[in-house]
Amino acid sequence: MTKEFSAVTQSALPLTLAGAVLASALLWLAPPVSGQDPARKGAKGGGFRGPDPLVLDHHEGFESIFDGTRKNWDGDKDFWRAENGLLIGESTQAKPLTRNTFIIWRGGKPADFELKLEYRINSTNSGVQYRSVELAEAGPYVMKGYQADIDFNNTYTGQLYEERGRGFLAMRGQATHIEEGKKARIIGNLRASDELKAQIKPEDWNQLHIIARGNTLAHILNGHLTSFTVDDDTPNRSLSGLIGFQLHVGPPMKVEFRNIWLKQR
Repeated sequence: MTKEFSAVTQSALPLTLAGAVLASALLWLAPPVSGQDPARKGAKGGGFRGPDPLVLDHHEGFESIFDGTRKNWDGDKDFWRAENGLLIGESTQAKPLTRNTFIIWRGGKPADFELKLEYRINSTNSGVQYRSVELAEAGPYVMKGYQADIDFNNTYTGQLYEERGRGFLAMRGQATHIEEGKKARIIGNLRASDELKAQIKPEDWNQLHIIARGNTLAHILNGHLTSFTVDDDTPNRSLSGLIGFQLHVGPPMKVEFRNIWLKQR
């Protein structure tokens, strides 16, 4: 049993549908156990074995949605560019941001999907929007919706935040359940936030893996589950929408993305 899953099962999950979904989903998402179960040794077919080993660059069934150019990516050209195989967002002293701005993938509005990408950040804050909408009334390239948070100091990296919405839905290391008319509540603890923070590589490339299935949302960073949410807030949740990357208002910053892969269900 993995450390992530054992921590959740020991945390007195409520006997609710959310708890049952969490337990089964974490068993599915947890890093696999290799080797043969001694109790099954000698069984027909070579014995029972655990799931296949975790492979971060596994892309079977995925499609690349970034070809090194801005094809299908729409953002403010003053702040976003494609260069040397990277999708780059950058603000400077001479060209500061007055509000958060996003580059938006125009290839569709995924519902159930997996998204894998690598990012690197040198300051401030960013994030990956998904199942989001564009708020034209708030200005060009403004988005609202679920966000896999990223920040340079790694205070929030890995959490689930809702941009221009309900705010913090799951901090790093939390499994949460959201019901209509109520704040998100913790239904399990994955691992300590600082323990997960130690898996993030500052000023280097990190892999973010997002899984969205119906009302369940999982963020996985460098192979470690950092947040898990069951969203039963029907009026406010979203089951499909746009994907985008954020460049955050504040001091000059640069965020880079590469190896962007999408698998839709």
